[in-house]
Amino acid sequence: MALGPFSESRSLTMGIELELQLVNLHDYDLVGSAEDLLRDVARQKLDMDVKPEMTLSMIEMATGICENYTDALHQLTDIRDVLVASADRLNIGICGGGTHSFQHWGDRKIFDKPRFQYLSELYGYLAKQFTIFGQHVHIGCPGPDVALYLLHGLSRFIPHFIAMSASSPFVQSDDTGFQSARLNSVFAFPLSGRAPFVETWAEFEVYFEKMTATGVVKGMKDFYWDIRPKPEYGTIEVRVMDTPLTVLRAAQIAAYIQSVARYLMIERPFRLAEDDYLVYTFNRFQACRFGYAGTYVDPCTHEHRTIAEDILETFKHIEQHAIELRADEACRALMADVVAGQNDAAVLRAAWQTTHSLPEVVQAQCERWRT
Repeated sequence: MALGPFSESRSLTMGIELELQLVNLHDYDLVGSAEDLLRDVARQKLDMDVKPEMTLSMIEMATGICENYTDALHQLTDIRDVLVASADRLNIGICGGGTHSFQHWGDRKIFDKPRFQYLSELYGYLAKQFTIFGQHVHIGCPGPDVALYLLHGLSRFIPHFIAMSASSPFVQSDDTGFQSARLNSVFAFPLSGRAPFVETWAEFEVYFEKMTATGVVKGMKDFYWDIRPKPEYGTIEVRVMDTPLTVLRAAQIAAYIQSVARYLMIERPFRLAEDDYLVYTFNRFQACRFGYAGTYVDPCTHEHRTIAEDILETFKHIEQHAIELRADEACRALMADVVAGQNDAAVLRAAWQTTHSLPEVVQAQCERWRT
């Protein structure tokens, strides 16, 4: 299968996808109501992108093309409001969060769609364990070679995005000790992790042809990389974030990614190299496990500092870019939370400390999603 051309897109535009939990309002466990919810939304004949995901207890919502933070927040809010209204009619709850805190994967049912059924047969129980919930952010690129520079450049900021969005401390009723336990499930899949280090689209096409020749890969969807190019959209897609507890936080994180992308595109601050990835998995793990307090190893200087320190240092470099994009308000709100050590994983743990009831934690997530 040929890769196809890299489509034209407006540079630095955004698209945001959020995978959401569907829960019953009795015990706040996951509920297999995706078909009913999608049917109710479709009946309204609205121009919005809401679709199924791997199992019947999850859906995905997606914006259209967003110019800036304000546009993204408005689009996310509009879709959120429609979904909440539909869920209210069906007497179910919707919430964010990277994992459901006490669901058991064996209770899940695969959505009846050919690709999902194929993945279930291929991956076995891993497909049901993929009932996890992430945020994906697409960034428009002026061309394929720029997209690859952006992909590799953004890779050093992956710990930032993980720590900011972390919202999956609980798995199957236990506190995992992680800020983002969700990404441990993603890592179980072949072709996950990082993209290969190629710097031109011609080189990437050669790599893709070699992979398809093996029969292992049929298309870009078969790569579960943390960041991947999406040639049909003319974007790169950042995939490491947990779904935040609010659309506000989701829009803020997208605005931060957009600001870092502008900094990379315009200033070209790094000379990229394969050796940049020597510390990639270590930095990624530290962000998943410890969040802002994790250790960050600079790929160039090998200096050690906390992820929080690296985020705050990065903001000095991207602040003017954030101002140009009208993302500075969103980024400053994130910086305040970094200084306070506050993310959604901390919010969920605080809710548990108050209630000592995971169903009540999920109930609070549903309330938070509405507001």
